Amino acid sequence: MRRWWIRSGLAIATAAATLVATGLPAAACEDDKPVTEAKHSVGDPGAVKGVRPVGSVPDAQGAISANFLSYGKRDVMVVSGQFGLKVYDLTDNPAKPRAIGELSLPGLWETEDTEVDAKRKLVFLSRDPRAFKGNTHTGESGIYVVDVAHPEKPEILSYVKVPAGHTTSCVDDCRYLWTGGPAKADDQPADWGGRPIWVTDVRNPRAPKVHPDPIELARNDGKTDYVHDVQVDKMGVAWVSGAGGVRGYWTSGLHRDPVQNRYRLASALKPVPYAGGGVSETAAPSKFLHNSFHPVGSRDDGAWRGHDLVYATEESFLPGCAGDGVLTISSLDGSYQGEGWRSTPEKPFRMRSIGTWSVAGQEGSDPVSDDCSAHYFDLRGHVLVQSFYAQGTRFLDVSDPSNPTQIAYFRPADAASWAPYWHDGYVYVADNKRGIDILKLGV
Repeated sequence: MRRWWIRSGLAIATAAATLVATGLPAAACEDDKPVTEAKHSVGDPGAVKGVRPVGSVPDAQGAISANFLSYGKRDVMVVSGQFGLKVYDLTDNPAKPRAIGELSLPGLWETEDTEVDAKRKLVFLSRDPRAFKGNTHTGESGIYVVDVAHPEKPEILSYVKVPAGHTTSCVDDCRYLWTGGPAKADDQPADWGGRPIWVTDVRNPRAPKVHPDPIELARNDGKTDYVHDVQVDKMGVAWVSGAGGVRGYWTSGLHRDPVQNRYRLASALKPVPYAGGGVSETAAPSKFLHNSFHPVGSRDDGAWRGHDLVYATEESFLPGCAGDGVLTISSLDGSYQGEGWRSTPEKPFRMRSIGTWSVAGQEGSDPVSDDCSAHYFDLRGHVLVQSFYAQGTRFLDVSDPSNPTQIAYFRPADAASWAPYWHDGYVYVADNKRGIDILKLGV
């Protein structure tokens, strides 16, 4: 089952990235920025409240993302990171994952939001141009298609070069992949702010076919810019996040295209716009939305006081902590007629902000660390769990989206929390320094 959860190639000179263990920038979407080690209080023991750590997987140090696969009664976790891919069996004790398989690709970058095809037992790993000591200017990017039909022996079925490679995401039931980011290569158009999306046909996983023409252009008030991540909701709408906001697309079926004002068949290559657009600058000043989530089937199909909501993370790094990226919650109302596709600098369209939440100054935070940007999150019911890098993993009650409230937190002194995942009553945290932390909400 795909997880429904929820980083910037922005050329903002004031942004500061953090440094992970190997020297690669933890602010993986940041390019050409000075990097500094996250500052922690001397002797800081960390902080934990309202949550119980029940297990850990330290041999997954360098972890960036995780996902889960079911093999009948067998429950398996796949973890991607700077090591490649590691596979763990959770069946006997989900708090004590047992290592069973590994695909060694030391130096791989970045594999954020690693996708799986639950039916065909495939894992799709994105190769960022900065992998294996490359760079965004000239480095090679692409996709590894990994067969985990036998989880003890993960095997690369194919590798294909793609002009983008920061993240790669399934659309249309994993028949196709949408791959975007990071900052543009030297041989790409000078007026692009970052890499858009390239579509790869993986119906034959041994012979992926990359379509030569990119999609999701002109997303930032008419400018082609950095696409960071794609999340597909339970309706099948693919939500594309990046510079300029969040826009949703149908990738299959017959739908009305509000931009062309006609009904047409949607496909991965020719998606039909659904809703979305820019997020208010008062909520996300950087305009860079890292990832997003549309809670269909939750709280009356995502509605709250008449508003259809989209949750998104702003990833942004500024000196200090107070100006770093936040969790944003916006209303999709007023965006269903293609407004987000007609937005220009002269006549910008922005979704109405419902609420935001920042880790700065919150209980449990390290006041000395300036590594505070929001990152991936996962939502179950009214409890949202989110990573904030050195400020750890935070649990928020979002039953009132206009007033998200922290209810628990887990911040080890050495935290580098990148992505949390609800699974079978536990939260598995991909921590780039610590490996996998396994948490249980409540004490």
